[in-house]
Amino acid sequence: MSEFQFGFSAPDPDDRDKDKDKSAPGQGGGSENPFDAFGQLGQMLSQLGQMMSQAGTSSGPVNYDLAKQIAVQKLGGQVGFSAPSESAKAVTDAVHLAEMWLDPATTLPAGATSARAWTARDWVEHTLPTWQRLCDPVARRMSSAWVDALPAEAKEQAGPLLAMVGQMGGMAFGSQLGGALAQLAAEVLTATDIGLPLGPPATAALLPANIEEFTKGLERPASEVIVFIAAREAAHQRLFAHVPWLRQRLLATVEEFANGIKVDTAALEQLATQVDPANPETIEQAMRSGVLEPQTTPEQQVALTRLETLLALVEGWVDIVVGDAVAERLPGADALRETLRRRRASGGPAEQTFATLVGLELRPRKLRAAAALWRLVTDQHGIEARDGLWAHPDLMPTAADLDDPMEFAERLGQSTDLEDDPIAQLQRTEEAEKRKNDETTED
Repeated sequence: MSEFQFGFSAPDPDDRDKDKDKSAPGQGGGSENPFDAFGQLGQMLSQLGQMMSQAGTSSGPVNYDLAKQIAVQKLGGQVGFSAPSESAKAVTDAVHLAEMWLDPATTLPAGATSARAWTARDWVEHTLPTWQRLCDPVARRMSSAWVDALPAEAKEQAGPLLAMVGQMGGMAFGSQLGGALAQLAAEVLTATDIGLPLGPPATAALLPANIEEFTKGLERPASEVIVFIAAREAAHQRLFAHVPWLRQRLLATVEEFANGIKVDTAALEQLATQVDPANPETIEQAMRSGVLEPQTTPEQQVALTRLETLLALVEGWVDIVVGDAVAERLPGADALRETLRRRRASGGPAEQTFATLVGLELRPRKLRAAAALWRLVTDQHGIEARDGLWAHPDLMPTAADLDDPMEFAERLGQSTDLEDDPIAQLQRTEEAEKRKNDETTED
């Protein structure tokens, strides 16, 4: 009979002694059974049963019901359920003014059809669907990696227990995600503050309470700060609304990162040794210890570099466009730009928490380099040529271009069809390559 029966009971010490007596060197025996750790893992899972029954249901790799509960609970004493009416009017007026100022600074038309004043709870509510798209690939890969790490005999004996392992992982991920979302919700200023289109499409959303807290250390009028932040939000919305490939490319890069996740097979045994099944606190401590955090692979590093470059290009473009739009209208524009640059490039505690959880740093390290590139392209080739580069991902500057923006600007200037639609240029290049390939095939 197997050393431990299916279920959540601990192994019988007498059975273990019998197995020791029967074992012989060189015949798969020994002083320790290699599956003892998984027996301990079964004990741990039994302690999670009652916790799971109170954590809501989740059909995916992350328990988003639990994540939302935890986020809202942590925010309960900090913010109200809805923004005051005067805050909503201030946001609407600020976005309207910002849109008028942005019109001459970019060829991309307004992307937001509505302006909203959100509380931190609103931010959690309205951004959770996008977080699900971001987190699911990572969590799903982590979950499958756990199962792949189990020896064949353990898989066979575990049976339906593997579903419980999935629930445990979903709870652990959901718990940590909820805490990270609460921290982010207390810090972000807009729906696009971390460079991703987290909110509903065509909705410019600002968080007045967070903006008020942010304004305290700036020594600038509150009305000036909210208009500047509204301009950044409106610029982001223009980009995400009129560059259809951008949203999908960002999410696809996260999925590419997730596909490279690998889990150390020794991590499960190490996790089990850290847990006292009779003490639920040790379960949480073990899950937070980083034992199961995957190591970054070369393939993942490529995806991270691509994501970092794209985020930098988005933030750099917004920085330049907003700067041009408000420079002569807001006395403190330069100081506000520098403050937001530093804030965005360094990332706050909440972003660091999310980086630890998902493995992704959602901050553009090369923001200044990207802004310098967009500035150079704007000055040398004009607004239309600059904004036209967003027409297709193949036209966009690369990570190498950020290191040498002058060379990129010169290369762009060498095109004899600079005034043409960039897509037309790309199509002509693709057609020329196709004709060349056809001729090679015929030969």
